[in-house]
Amino acid sequence: MTPAAAEAGAEPTPTTTAPTTAPTAAPTGRATFAALRVRNFRIYATGQAFANTGVWVQNIALDWLTLELTHSPAAVGIAMALQFLPILLFGMHGGMIADRYPKRTILIVTQLCSASVAATLAVLTTTGHVTVGAIYALALVAGFVIALDNPTRQAFVGEVVPPQHLRNAVALNAAVFQSTRLVGPALSSVLIGTVGPGWAFAVNALLYVGPTITLSSMRTAELQPPAAVPRARGQLRSALRYVADRPHVGWTIALVGVFGTFGLNFPVVLTAMASDTFDAGAGLYGTFNVVLAVGSIAGALLAGARSHSRLRLILLLGAGFGVAQTLAALAPNLGSFVVALVVMGVTNLAFQAIANSSVQLWVDHEYRGRVMGLYALVFMGGTPIGGPVVGWVTEHVGVRAGMALCGTVPLVAAVAVAGVLALQPVLARRRAAAAALAG
Repeated sequence: MTPAAAEAGAEPTPTTTAPTTAPTAAPTGRATFAALRVRNFRIYATGQAFANTGVWVQNIALDWLTLELTHSPAAVGIAMALQFLPILLFGMHGGMIADRYPKRTILIVTQLCSASVAATLAVLTTTGHVTVGAIYALALVAGFVIALDNPTRQAFVGEVVPPQHLRNAVALNAAVFQSTRLVGPALSSVLIGTVGPGWAFAVNALLYVGPTITLSSMRTAELQPPAAVPRARGQLRSALRYVADRPHVGWTIALVGVFGTFGLNFPVVLTAMASDTFDAGAGLYGTFNVVLAVGSIAGALLAGARSHSRLRLILLLGAGFGVAQTLAALAPNLGSFVVALVVMGVTNLAFQAIANSSVQLWVDHEYRGRVMGLYALVFMGGTPIGGPVVGWVTEHVGVRAGMALCGTVPLVAAVAVAGVLALQPVLARRRAAAAALAG
């Protein structure tokens, strides 16, 4: 298939060593949960359910604790940005390590490191010694763990399930993550309101035992690891050239980067919407996260039921998310705001799951860790830029202005990419016609 066809939205043909897409039969309820027939994936997903519940418990508590200590949405944005700064600097290096070493071993180590960060936060907070500086420092440490964990985790799914189940496994992983969003924020709100945020951090540290055990108990003989990529010079540059030669991959990653930088600053805008716009506390912020999760689960399951996708669908979902978040910023009351949050959840997770699985299916095994490192870099590494910007707009211009910014930028980006792709066949025909006349 020509690059022009891929850019126009057709499903690109995988390269010779890349996994093929799943069969194009009509989606069914059985297809929606196909990856769960793989024992190792069931074990892996169970461990992720524990870890992700703890992540939501900690995220809610950390956002609210930062806001309580500083009374500044911008400070929440800075704390969030520091978690993702290492990805901006070392995201592709994390993917390179994932290509070189056993991914399951790397993930066990990152789980233990994350548990240590959570335990440190718990001790500092419960003893009354927590400061904004300590929060910032631990957020930065957690960021280095994420820089290694995220690309490794995304590439590891391709070892747990066969290629025909990869798209479904990515979507189900997202559904598990969002399902825990129904439990984690509620549990965090209860802990904050009764025993304090320090115990929320302690619960997160304890829950990391789950994925450590499940990763250790997987049947290694049933995993499908690619051959390790030997150390060599220029491996990061070669991965960038690899992406540049595949426009459908490059455009998808670029759009994902815009989303990560500006579209997904929920901790900044939702804490401020709860406290300033609707005059409520941590309970309403937790409820907002639950509402987002309801829509997100639906979006992830819809994505998992699809046997194939096109770049055109990714652009459409991206634009839909931008419209939904812009409407949420303009919502006149709590009821309409909640409805907009549900739509945001559906379009956001469908976009993320389809974009993630498509990129993995479009690339060769030996490049997957580095390409997913680049994916993580642009998706999460832009937060050090977008988080403080959105926080500043939220604090100095207004909460609704900050949230509108988070919606309009992805919307404009999706429309712009669609416009560029639509023009390319026209320009190609013009160039061909001019060449024919010149000849």
